[in-house]
This record gives sequence, C-alpha cells and structure tokens, in this order.
Amino acid sequence: MADHDPARDADEDTDEAVQEQDTSNGQPAPDDRIVAAWREWLAALATDAEAAIAAAHVYGELTPEARNAWLDVLVEDSPRLNVPPIAIYAPLLAVETDDVRRARIQQAVGELTRGPQSGTALRGVTPKGERVAALITPLYLRFVRVLWCRYQPDKGILWAQHEPLLRDDEAPQAGAQIDGVSLEATPMNPVIEELCHAILAHQRRGEELPSALRHCADLFDAQLENSQFDDLAFEDTQLDDEAIRDLLLASELLATEQDDDTRLGGTPLDPPAADDAPADDAARAASNDEEREP
Repeated sequence: MADHDPARDADEDTDEAVQEQDTSNGQPAPDDRIVAAWREWLAALATDAEAAIAAAHVYGELTPEARNAWLDVLVEDSPRLNVPPIAIYAPLLAVETDDVRRARIQQAVGELTRGPQSGTALRGVTPKGERVAALITPLYLRFVRVLWCRYQPDKGILWAQHEPLLRDDEAPQAGAQIDGVSLEATPMNPVIEELCHAILAHQRRGEELPSALRHCADLFDAQLENSQFDDLAFEDTQLDDEAIRDLLLASELLATEQDDDTRLGGTPLDPPAADDAPADDAARAASNDEEREP
C-alpha cells in the first residue's frame, strides 16, 4: 500500500482546484470531490500551521495567471467557509509582490490587513557600534513575520532580510546569535527610530535600500504613531512616520529583490557577507581623504 504525504496531497488538490475553470468559461465543471477537498484544505488554513505555510509555498511558485485563477476561485469559495478571510488570504499576501494582486487581496480581507499593532524587538550591538536586530510582529492566529537587519544609525543599512510567515514558536528569542552578536529584548520603538535614522543616512549616501524593508513599511505606521521626529529630516523636509513609509514604498529607491531576500518556513538565516560592509565603508572613507589631500 502506497504511503501518503499529507502536504503533497494538499498541494496536488490545490493545483487541481486552481486549474479547474467554471463552466461559464467553456471548461468542464470541477469534480465535486476535488471541490470538497479544496474547501476542506482552505478551512484548515485557520488552524493548521503547516497548511498555511504550504499555501504560501504553493502560491509563491505559481505563474501570474495561476495566481489570478486562485484568487478568482477564492472569491466564490471563501464566503462558503466558516473561517475568517484573513486565514485564507494572509498566506498569499505574505509572498505576493505584485501591487495589483496585493491590493486585491487586501480588499478581500478588509480592515484586518492593517499593519501590526504590537511586536517584539531583539537587538545586539557589535564592538564597532553596528546594530543587529530582529523585529517580530504578529500577523494572525499563531503566525508572525520577522525583519532581520544589521545597520548603523548614522551610516545606513548593511543588510536586511524578511521572513514573511513563521509559526510563533519558530520566531527568534532573546539570546539568539546572529553574526556573532547575542540579541536581547529591546523596546520596539527605539529600534524603529534607529532604523529611521539609518534609512535616511543610507539615502544621503545615494545607495539603494534593501528591498526587504519594503515588505515591512507598515511598521513605521503602527509603531511610530506617537513618536517625535524633531531631528529627522531628509533633504530639508521634516519627516514623520507616513513619510518614512512612503520612502520605503518608492520602488525606484530599492535594490532589486534577490532570491534569498525573502524566506519561508524556518529556512536557516544565511545573511550576506555583512562583515565586508564596514571594510567597504572604510575604503570609501580613505579614498575620500586621499582626494581631499593637496
């Protein structure tokens, strides 16, 4: 008797359901058993962490046309399920990068897609004064996302990575070691404010921001609502939390997203060679000093 892999079976059911089209499009109607399995799998997204992560993986591998078909199917099926829309759409939103489809998903979920209202920050400081931080924010149910970054408030962002969907028990904890630095629990707002300074310093140097920051731009809405930006300005323009968010969402200011920029499901963090960045900064500074010499 053949062994069954529940995750594989769920993926196969998902692919079949998405590929089936309504009879109004001139295609055969889907088999009732496939529809039932598909809807049962959708309902499981509200309680089954593995199913939610599998949904994000499968959706992330689909072509744009197949993603559109998936969303079309959800328009018909989601009202028939006794689960909150956030459970069905959040795994897709975690990996979707197309602005049009993101807007469509957000509209389907409604007010529940607003930025996170609380979170946890872990931060450590290297001997050179560089900060290494992990910002953990709740998404829905028992899922969180994580923004990892290494930065200097007065110089810029050295690297950043985004974990869009993790179970909360897989999120980093105080004492985690990244780049040889031990991270400790820190209030969220001071870390966000440091990141604001680093983002602006990065821009003043004329360098592109890591695209991972774009996925977490809403942090600046949710966490800096009541913060002061008296000393924070960019090109003589006073900045508030909304302006910082808009700066991050400006695609022309962002580096092209790399394959390892977004990770899922507990993939081991393998940051870029961040230790090379300070050396590059030092080399540039030395070069500038030489140019100033008579």
